[in-house]
Amino acid sequence: MRREWIPFWHSGLSPHSGDVDLLFIGLLIVSSLVLGLLFFLMATFCVRYRASNQIDRGHQTAKSWHWEVGWTAASFVGFLALFVWGAEIYFQIYRTPPDELSVFVVAKQWMWKVQHTGGQSEINALHIPVRRSIRLVMASQDVIHSFFIPALRLKHDVVPGRYQDLEIEVEKAGHYHLFCAEYCGTEHSGMTGEIVAMEAPDYAAWLATQTPETPLAQEGGALFRELGCSGCHGTGSKIHAPSLDGLYGRPVPLSDGSTVTADDKYIRDSILLPRSQVAAGYEPLMPSFEGKVSEDQLLRLILYIKSLGGRHP
Repeated sequence: MRREWIPFWHSGLSPHSGDVDLLFIGLLIVSSLVLGLLFFLMATFCVRYRASNQIDRGHQTAKSWHWEVGWTAASFVGFLALFVWGAEIYFQIYRTPPDELSVFVVAKQWMWKVQHTGGQSEINALHIPVRRSIRLVMASQDVIHSFFIPALRLKHDVVPGRYQDLEIEVEKAGHYHLFCAEYCGTEHSGMTGEIVAMEAPDYAAWLATQTPETPLAQEGGALFRELGCSGCHGTGSKIHAPSLDGLYGRPVPLSDGSTVTADDKYIRDSILLPRSQVAAGYEPLMPSFEGKVSEDQLLRLILYIKSLGGRHP
């Protein structure tokens, strides 16, 4: 919902940007009221009890807690309402739609590398169709970065060692700024890019005109065999290792009695930190690939494993 009535305000272009704008205005109003009351009281006491004013300063009155309790309770209720309001918008923004399109973003000093599942890649640009939910799977190769699109009112930190999911949707075709909002080194100010939102036919035409590399899942399969993973997890292997067919999205019992879902994070941790979550019934024999594969290669491996057993990324 857009807020066209707010003076001097450029409305956002995502389904939730209007709610974010209104929440921001509400926070400004409440904070301004608190600050205004504080300055009013300071000014009142400064004038009333100035040195030249002959006012009785020795008269003692009984202390009352009414004002203190009332002031504290009113502030608490006001900011608690803002918190609940913000939490509701947060959950609306980060819910996962059923027909999302996945795009992978790897942040590096000082660039954004974008990879589409069909093999198309781009640097410091992200082409997406309008009015369709896009799931960005983001990872950092080095330090903390922050994926910030002002026009969509969205910002999400990209932390090394973990995957970050961000759902975006653009309502209007156009070019929109992309920034890194977390200081990440000497060239931080140059880590910029653009979001190119296109109508669905134009987006399909753009994909067709790009020179696609091999699909990411297929590249992941080649890397899977190159690293020797197929020797243990492949069909017909004589080594007692978990089967990866149909693994993605399935609950996995662990040796400590707990159960986890085989999502992107679990597969990533199993590759880099295989002893952290050992599947029940198996020995912790798998070597760690930490420092041996990059974030780009990890994305390909995960897409390949996701494609096994009939699941298509």
